[in-house]
Amino acid sequence: MPWGIYYSLHGASLHPTLGSFPSHHIHFYARTPPNRDGTTQSSQHGSVYWKTGAAQVLTRLSPDLPLREQLQACFSVSDCPVWMDSSTSAQCRQLEAAVGGARALSRLTGSRAYERFTGNQIAKIYQQNPEAYSHTERISLVSSFAASLFLGSYSPVDYSDGSGMNLLQIQDKVWSQACLGACAPRLEEKLGRPVPSCSVVGAISSYFVQRYGFSPGCKVVAFTGDNPASLAGMRLEEGDIAVSLGTSDTLFLWLQEPTPALEGHIFCNPVDPQHYMALLCFKNGSLMREKIRDESASGSWSEFSKALQSTEMGNGGNLGFYFDVMEITPEIIGRHRFSAENHEVSAFPRDVEIRALIEGQFLAKKIHAEALGYRVMPKTKILATGGASHNRDILQVLADVFGAPVYVIDTTNSACVGSAYRAFHGLAAGTDVPFAEIVKLAPNPRLVATPTPGASQITRPHESAQAAITFCCVCCLKGSSMRWKEPALR
Repeated sequence: MPWGIYYSLHGASLHPTLGSFPSHHIHFYARTPPNRDGTTQSSQHGSVYWKTGAAQVLTRLSPDLPLREQLQACFSVSDCPVWMDSSTSAQCRQLEAAVGGARALSRLTGSRAYERFTGNQIAKIYQQNPEAYSHTERISLVSSFAASLFLGSYSPVDYSDGSGMNLLQIQDKVWSQACLGACAPRLEEKLGRPVPSCSVVGAISSYFVQRYGFSPGCKVVAFTGDNPASLAGMRLEEGDIAVSLGTSDTLFLWLQEPTPALEGHIFCNPVDPQHYMALLCFKNGSLMREKIRDESASGSWSEFSKALQSTEMGNGGNLGFYFDVMEITPEIIGRHRFSAENHEVSAFPRDVEIRALIEGQFLAKKIHAEALGYRVMPKTKILATGGASHNRDILQVLADVFGAPVYVIDTTNSACVGSAYRAFHGLAAGTDVPFAEIVKLAPNPRLVATPTPGASQITRPHESAQAAITFCCVCCLKGSSMRWKEPALR
């Protein structure tokens, strides 16, 4: 079977041994000036299992042969789990129980147990295929696997990508012994010691020097995951937010003092080892906006924008949360509307419905961001990307809800651009050069919306929306139509 992802009753897997994944990375680097230093990014959470003896093969690669031919027999697990695999619910519950519950695990590793996170995938492999696990001498993330190819030796996992495993203590930046023990024996030695994301992990392998003409002085900076690399590519600074408004919506946050919660993820920051990044994913993004556009604006974005322009900030106290598919943050489904009198209602007028959707989406994002320790600062910038970032009226609501200016930036392939920035930063890190200094000559984002005067006073009552979200969860669980009482504002 060629390289790729396939689905079965046991989850989503990939084939590292039979396909062109190594060739894909070689092709990318072969087009790069061979005297340049480099790093790259890969999808988070996926893992690769090196068979005992594979390290010797890596160090003795012949430049006369392609990598695939030489590495074919170097893997103990032929079908490796990837981020789309959700077959490890049992292992997630076991891990949470071992450390005192989901909240305790979140405080320790930055996230509660998630099926796609690597530690739980490793636990499943150990439980279902102990022989393969015993024949494994090294476990790599997809990112450190790719780096290993270029080093000709095992590359360490970087702090940022390692944060997506449910195994790394994000405060101390070491593997959690409790988590390791709950997943599999001798796991620490199979993972190796994690390193800062800006680390130079070694020089390019002689294989690439001889086969592809790389300079022997070319250095390899630790590879990381696609989400951390995207934060670098969007050049976030402390207090900034990046909002990707796509099919699903995603928030990237730069945090100094995080407070891990049951929703969202805290990772080590890929460009500043003293700080953190947060990631929040919302499944009901543009697909939900398009549904309401079709229902309430005759399928026209122009009419949708006119509705936002014609309705007041705060929507007269009307608030809505719309989840046509099971949401991730939080786990909830259904459409839930609340009137200015704090009653749940079955419908809104069309223009009110449109503003209720957009304000509700951004209020939910703000509430969950603040639950992770985020606070808007005087210098905060919001960087908007994705399809909905082309709609100025939607971005105006974003600016009003968060109380910060909104910018747009060309972030096509932001993870790849971030990898290039990180390569330069990794080489300069020994001189303590801030990441912002490395990217200061990059194109500046373009300002598109500023908070409307008085917006914070008008939207503040809606910040009791957290109570509404909690109410919605209760309603979904009980299948009832209960009345929501607004809590007293302090």
